[in-house]
Order: sequence, then C-alpha cells, then structure tokens
Amino acid sequence: MTHEFDEHIALSHQDETTWVAELDAGWSVGGGLNGGYLLAVAGNAVRQTFPSKPDPIAISAYYLSAAEPGKATVHVDVRREGGSVATAAVDLRQGEETRIAALATYADLDRLGDDVRTTAEEPDLPPPDQCVPNTMAPPEVRAIAPLMDRFDMRFHPDHIGWAVGQPSGDGVLSAWFRLVDDREPDPVSLLMVVDALPPVTFDLGMPGWAPTLELTAHVRARPAPGWLKVRHATRNMAGGMFEEDCEVWDSAGRLVAQSRQLARQPRPVS
Repeated sequence: MTHEFDEHIALSHQDETTWVAELDAGWSVGGGLNGGYLLAVAGNAVRQTFPSKPDPIAISAYYLSAAEPGKATVHVDVRREGGSVATAAVDLRQGEETRIAALATYADLDRLGDDVRTTAEEPDLPPPDQCVPNTMAPPEVRAIAPLMDRFDMRFHPDHIGWAVGQPSGDGVLSAWFRLVDDREPDPVSLLMVVDALPPVTFDLGMPGWAPTLELTAHVRARPAPGWLKVRHATRNMAGGMFEEDCEVWDSAGRLVAQSRQLARQPRPVS
C-alpha cells in the first residue's frame, strides 16, 4: 500500500546531486505550503543521498520565500560522511527562487541505540475519543489550512478555546496526531509533525498564518507505531516574532522529536 504522505514527498533523481519533487497543494496553509511538509521533502532527499544513514538527527532550515504547489528541485551538497553520521547542505528551489536552505545531519537510529532519557514531562492528554478533532475547526480556519485534511488531530479540550473565541492566553497547544490512511510515523515524517499543529499564537488570541523564519528539529529515536502526542508552547514575542517549542512523544511514552522555530507574528485573516 502506498500512503498519501509518501506520495506527496516522493522524489525522482535528476542528476547525481539534484532531486525533483511535485509539491502538493493539499499542504497549503495561509499564504504558502506548510514548512514542516517542505522540510520532510528536503529531508527525504537527504535520506536517499545517505542510504546507510537514512534518519535525520538534526536539521536546521531557513525559510527564504513561500513555496507554491508544483515542481521543485532539491539540491543536496554532501559536506561530510563519516562512520556514524553524515552532514549535507540542502536547498529546495522553485525556478530561480530558493525556498529553504538547510544543513542536516543524518545517521542510522538503530545503530545509535534506542535509549531516551529526559527530564521533560510527557503531555497529559485525555484519550483521543475524549479530545476535540480537527474536523471541528471553524470554517475560516479550514479554508486557509487544507493541510488539516492530511491528518487526524485531536486537541486537548483545555487547548481549544481559541476556536470559539476564548483563547487561554497561556501560549500552549497539545494534541494527539496521526496521518491519514493509518500511515505510521517514521523519522522523516517527524520533520513534518513538528510543524503540523496550528501556530501556538492561536492560544494567544492571534489567529492567522505565521510564516516560519527558521526551524531546527532534533529526532531522538525511531517512533513506535500508533498515535503521537504533540505539544507546542511559546514564552516570548518581540519585534513581531515569536518562538515556538515543540515536543513529540510516541505511543511508547518516549520523547522522539523536539524542535524550536522562530516565526513571524500571525498576519490578520482576510
């Protein structure tokens, strides 16, 4: 069975260092395509460049311009490949415009071990059937975010007040997450998951598209099958920008991915 997500990040080889992708309109949000989806497309090219080191460990991406549905090229410049890790620079381009410029380190998570120790606390979420599904999002939100049809997201009831005009003001969102068609999570899909929830500024009463300027993701372990728990939080807003910290926990209760991004304050919904 071919899953939708794998079709949407699929690549064909153009030459030794360049891959071709067809960016799917289903990942649109606000004024462009979702940054996590674009990171997964770029991450897939790096994965195919290093077949013996297929898993992202750390990737830092700068978003230079908004991507559009359609053809894109992904150029991978290998900087170093050692015994256990490899590093490459990767650019995702459309025409003459660079959409993302990133630096990525890859390895084989199975060879690095599967032990995760953390002082972070796993989000406490009610069972999925007691949470609020993304299908109940207001029409104006779904109109600007068709990517919400790409996954099943169940919000913590305490973190959904923004949908009815009553944001908590705490700057926290948490939800259960899984892709459509029961596609199980893997390390490359986690690059998308860290940017899948609505901007955490929704919980501050600031709806709208919040363009990412920079996003750094760390993948800590190969996720177990099943639902993921995703938590976004922010503490600072200054100069029209805010940071958003993300944690992703798997069904085994392990912290499998983390990210921090810097994004612009949401633009008003027109």
